[in-house]
Amino acid sequence: MSERNWGITTFALVLGAVVGLFLSISAQAAGPVKDELGVISIPKGAPITIGGMWVISGADTALGTDSKRGAEIAFKDAGNKILGHPIKFVVEDDQCNAEGGQAAATKLAAVPNIVAVLGSACSSVCTPAAPILWKVGIVELGTACSAPSLTAADRKPTYDGFVRTIFSDIDQGAADAKFLHDSLKAQKIVTVHDGSPYAQQLTVVTAANFTKMGGTVLSQEAIAPTDVDMHPLLTRIATEKPDVIYMPVFVAGAAQIVRQVKDVPGLEKVTLVGGGSLMAPDLIKAAGTAVVGFRIAYPDVSPEAMGKTYPKFLEAYKKAYGEGPISGFHGQAYDAAVLLIKAIDKVGKTEGGTTYIGRKALRDAIFAMPEFDGVSGPIKCDAHGECGKFKPAVYQYTDADPATFLIGKNPKKIWP
Repeated sequence: MSERNWGITTFALVLGAVVGLFLSISAQAAGPVKDELGVISIPKGAPITIGGMWVISGADTALGTDSKRGAEIAFKDAGNKILGHPIKFVVEDDQCNAEGGQAAATKLAAVPNIVAVLGSACSSVCTPAAPILWKVGIVELGTACSAPSLTAADRKPTYDGFVRTIFSDIDQGAADAKFLHDSLKAQKIVTVHDGSPYAQQLTVVTAANFTKMGGTVLSQEAIAPTDVDMHPLLTRIATEKPDVIYMPVFVAGAAQIVRQVKDVPGLEKVTLVGGGSLMAPDLIKAAGTAVVGFRIAYPDVSPEAMGKTYPKFLEAYKKAYGEGPISGFHGQAYDAAVLLIKAIDKVGKTEGGTTYIGRKALRDAIFAMPEFDGVSGPIKCDAHGECGKFKPAVYQYTDADPATFLIGKNPKKIWP
C-alpha cells in the first residue's frame, strides 16, 4: 500500500469512529426536529453547506466541469438561497477514479454541517464514495455515474443514501447493442473496458444484449487507463476480424485507440464506437485528425429530447460561462441540485431563526419527491434511487478542430 493510500485509509477509519460517536449523540431532537440519523442545525444568517465532487483536472475535466456548472446554474436560479440561508458550495476534485473518490468523500464528510453531496460524474467515484458519505448520514445525488450496480435492487444497505438523476447503463447497454446490430449491421464485435465500474459493467450489458440479438462477441478485452501503446491489443483483436470494436472508455485511452487502430493490418475498416465519457473537446485534441468519423453511443441531449426548460437553461449557461456546454450531463446536475433544494424546502424547519434539517428525513424526502419536469427530462426516484429517464442516441465527430466542438454539430447526432 502506498504512503498516500495508507494516509487516506487511516484518516477514513479515524473519521468513521469520530463521526459514529457524533451520530450516536446527535440522533435526538434539535429544535422542532427529531431524526434517527441526526439533525443539522443552521443558525440564522449561516449558510446551508452543500458539497460537490466531480473530475475537474486531467483528461476528463470537461465531464466534471460541465456538471459543476449545471449545479451552479440551479443554485443561481434559486437565488443562491434555501430557506433564507445563503448556499455555500464546497467542491472537491475526485479525479474520476476510486482513490480520488475516497479522498473527496472523506474530505466532504468532515465538513461541519454539510447537508448533502452532488456528484460524481464517474461510477469509479460513486462506488466507493456513497458508502463513506452514508455512513455519516450524508445523501449523495449522482449526476452522471451510471453503473447498474449503484441502483440495483440488491444493492447493499451502504448505498441507501445514494440516488442519481442519470439513467442506468442497463438501458444504455440495451440501446447500444441495438445500434450495433440493427444500424451498423454488425455480426461480430470485440468489447474493450478500462477496469472502471462504468466501462466494465456497460460492456457486459451491451455484450449480453448483442448476443441475444444473434450477434457474436469475439472477446471482451481490457486496458489500463494509463496505457499508451495499444498496438499489442489491437494486433490481437485484428486476428479475430470483428466488425466493430465497442470501447466505452475514457478520453486518454480512447484517444490512443482511435489514433493507432489504422496502423494495424486488418483493422483499416473496422468501426469504433465509444461511450458517454467521450463527449468532450479534449477528445478532439488528444485524437487529432483520427477523431473524424468516430462514433459515441450517448443519451440524446438534443434540445427536443430534453426537458421543456432546456432552451432557457442553455441561454443561462452561455451567459454565465461564455460558451455552450462542454459535455453532456449538465442537465442531470442541474436536476440533482433542484431535487435537493426541493427536499430541503420540504423537511427543513425554522424556529427562532435557526433552521433544522433531519438527515434521514432529507433522504426520505428525496426518494419520495413527486415527479417534476427537469432540464434533462422527468425526474422521479424509484425505491432504489433511480431518478432519471433514458433516451438513446449516437453522435459522430465531424471535424478535428477542437474549436468546432459543439454538441449537435461536432459531434452531430446520427442515430436514431
